[in-house]
Amino acid sequence: MDASGGLPAGRIVGLPATELATRVRSGELTAVDVVRAHLAHLDAVEPRVGAFRVVRREAALAEAHAVDTALTRFAMPLAGVPVAVKDNVAVAGEVCTDGSAARTGPPETRDAEVVGRLRRAGAVVVGITRMPELGLYGATDGPGTVTRNPWDTARSPAGSSGGSAAAVASGAVPLAHGNDGMGSLRLPAAACGLVALKPGVGVVPGGIGADDWSGMAVNGALATTVADLTVAHAVLAGEEPGPLEAPGRPLRIAVSTRSPLPGTRADGPARAAVDAVVAALTAAGHTVVRRDPPITPGAAAGVLTRWMAAAADDAAHLGVPLADLQPRSRTHARIGRAVRAAGLVRPATAERFRERMVGFFDGASRTASPQGPTASVRGVGGGEVLDLLLTPVVTGPPLPARPWHERSFAANLTANARWAPWTPAWNLAGLPALVLPAGTRPTGQPLAVQFAGPPGAERRLLWLAGELERRLPWRRHAPVFDPAGASSPAPV
Repeated sequence: MDASGGLPAGRIVGLPATELATRVRSGELTAVDVVRAHLAHLDAVEPRVGAFRVVRREAALAEAHAVDTALTRFAMPLAGVPVAVKDNVAVAGEVCTDGSAARTGPPETRDAEVVGRLRRAGAVVVGITRMPELGLYGATDGPGTVTRNPWDTARSPAGSSGGSAAAVASGAVPLAHGNDGMGSLRLPAAACGLVALKPGVGVVPGGIGADDWSGMAVNGALATTVADLTVAHAVLAGEEPGPLEAPGRPLRIAVSTRSPLPGTRADGPARAAVDAVVAALTAAGHTVVRRDPPITPGAAAGVLTRWMAAAADDAAHLGVPLADLQPRSRTHARIGRAVRAAGLVRPATAERFRERMVGFFDGASRTASPQGPTASVRGVGGGEVLDLLLTPVVTGPPLPARPWHERSFAANLTANARWAPWTPAWNLAGLPALVLPAGTRPTGQPLAVQFAGPPGAERRLLWLAGELERRLPWRRHAPVFDPAGASSPAPV
């Protein structure tokens, strides 16, 4: 305790969001003290990371005071928890730029629904995080700034929710909002040693750009523990937070390391991470089968056309002329205009692909090679019904931290596609997918794996992530920026 009877700042920063909220609800901590401590840590780490476009010091302290004096504080699941919000959803009183310097105002007059849900749960918005222009790319940088990965500042925290991931991994906030149109939550989570869930379509309110990237983009959160992510997901989804139900039986989990993009493959450490998770799953009694999902060239084309169109659609939505965009984004948006004009963004493409991927889990295919217990359930197509799929996330270490916005559209496209081929399919299918840490590379950067599931599998994904967190605990913050100083594994 300090002289005032409260915990010193060093004992506040680094606590999980669930523990902070418990202490604020009980009165052991005040929301003002929690926010003030995190702002001090943010000031210390931000010059080396560059996670925030806006830090809301006075507004955040005022909002924290409102939490402390609220009669409903005892019922707030995120009471007093500092959070960061990605710069492509509305925060009342702030300008939403979508990562573009060409977007200068006016300030938003009301919160996006997901921001409103966080606030009503007691969370305090301490800042707006950086992102690449229009959220289009897998590294986070822009004119005058390069956001850096707290685990290795020579590397990017990925994108497009890179600022949010860097903020959490450096301990500046315990939770951050982000969104995912082709991996924009999962890739930063993988790069920064965090856990993130891309919900299925329709589970969490959207409001991302013009049309949620033709339905591919969804809102979610980044966290250091599964418990924190579970509460954040419940809040964003408008659900009452509660314990995750165990399935009551071993799960049947497919594993695939084949890249959806020909000519790319996971490197040795990434494959070893998958193998380590497979070993943990089989040791826990789950059945693991080798099976590749049916990701076709047509699906890849469906993702690509929506990604192209998103640049043109969102620039128009923001009122930003194409001439004012970065050169790479300008080229991107011009292609997107042509894609829209040609009618290449077809809803039927996503619908057919979703049906195919749901069939993959429902047992429409017979091809499988089991590991672990062999008892299985057969689907109507004669194949084994699958609960989840395990894959790598990326092919290697994060991209270098450099001004990618100064490079060509082709250079950005090539680098992004080669590094992250496993995430976009689940956006087109509208199915849930989760990324969690799975060790570290010999060079020190985090490793990660991805689980995906059928419609409605969000809680199953979170439950399994919690099981793996207990069996394979991970360090919660980047070593250099760890508020605790020493190793901080996830609580068990």
